[in-house]
Amino acid sequence: MTITIQASFLPQNDPEAALAFYRDTLGFEVRNDVGYNGMRWITVGPADQPSISIVLYPPAASPGLTDDERKTIDEMMAKGTFGSILLATKNVDGEFERLQASDAEVVQEPTDQPYGVRDCAFRDPAGNMVRLQEVP
Repeated sequence: MTITIQASFLPQNDPEAALAFYRDTLGFEVRNDVGYNGMRWITVGPADQPSISIVLYPPAASPGLTDDERKTIDEMMAKGTFGSILLATKNVDGEFERLQASDAEVVQEPTDQPYGVRDCAFRDPAGNMVRLQEVP
């Protein structure tokens, strides 16, 4: 049996800002854009990896959450402590320069980590941590 990754979910609270960041800034293609009951789910992914997607979802749509839990999620998103994703590139310095020029919120400039990787970090419009790691 082979198990693969099909999709990962990241919260978004402003669909237009999320779309601009993931499509226009990161360069991902839009695979699906669905609205329902005033909410919007946007599926994006790298063009050269059609079987792997990121679903940008409205956290308000999560079933079973109490009002207090929704408030906590909103607060965590505002602080940038709720969602995160790790992306990869062959040229972290070049991508950092490109992303920095786009006004993406820089969290960490390219750094050689003590555990053997070179990476940088940004926040998306919802506050999610987007780490970009260099791979050979």
